[in-house]
Amino acid sequence: MPATTLSAGHAGRTSRWWQNRTLRRFTRHRLALFGLIMITLLVLACVLGPHILPYDELFIDLRARFAPPFTGYHIFGTDPLGRDVAARLFNAGRISLLVGFFAMLLSTLIGTVIGIVAGYYGGRIGAALMRFVDAFLSFPSIFLLLALAAFIKPSPFMITVIIAVTSWMEIARLVEAEIRSLRERDFVVAARMLGLSNSWIMFRELLPNAIGPIIVAATLTVARAILLEAYVSFLGYGIQPPLPSWGNMLNGAQQYLDSAPWLAIVPGIAITLAVTSFNFIGDGLRDALDARSDLN
Repeated sequence: MPATTLSAGHAGRTSRWWQNRTLRRFTRHRLALFGLIMITLLVLACVLGPHILPYDELFIDLRARFAPPFTGYHIFGTDPLGRDVAARLFNAGRISLLVGFFAMLLSTLIGTVIGIVAGYYGGRIGAALMRFVDAFLSFPSIFLLLALAAFIKPSPFMITVIIAVTSWMEIARLVEAEIRSLRERDFVVAARMLGLSNSWIMFRELLPNAIGPIIVAATLTVARAILLEAYVSFLGYGIQPPLPSWGNMLNGAQQYLDSAPWLAIVPGIAITLAVTSFNFIGDGLRDALDARSDLN
């Protein structure tokens, strides 16, 4: 069937290009590899850590209140209630990383669909969709996020949705520009001559050829979503105790900065490592997917 042959040819070329050029370039990017290693270690710590530690995040030992790091089995110390900071950190990491990941998926999906439709059709449809994007961009995302969080009952699911709703616009603009530059290429003209539908052309022909910038944007969106969740939870509008997140751990630690600074340092380092590592991965993917880049 002609459509199948056309798509198979593009898929084969894309796969070979990824294997032969992109992967090699990415593995030569030292900061990107560092970021990938750190994210892997963070994920493993958050998944396996709570099962290895002798205490869970809800265990209270009033005799061990404000124990400094490396006191007995408390490798990161304890909080004002005597709860193990490491156990809370790893369980909070599960929530913060999941919020960041699913917010990225949702915002990337929304932005990609709007960007593809606007870029492919252009004209009035494209202009109307991009003005819709501009309308969202006209509001500062932080204030829009806080306003939505203040009126909606906070939960990991709702915080994820709110972050996604305030984070898709940049992806839409990026995808729209990329699709607009691809829609008159020879393979698109050939697909139209074969009588393929617009939806087939948009999502089976154009989308695979624009996947590189989308992957880079999605990676950077994870870092932004983790930072936004921490910011909102730190201000008290995000995930609420006793459910831990890195943001509300910082919120609870601010009054103990002088007497127990590790309560803020430990989640602060975790947020910094996660955000920086995802940014490094995004930079590495951007360079690896750019045919003009040379990391030798």
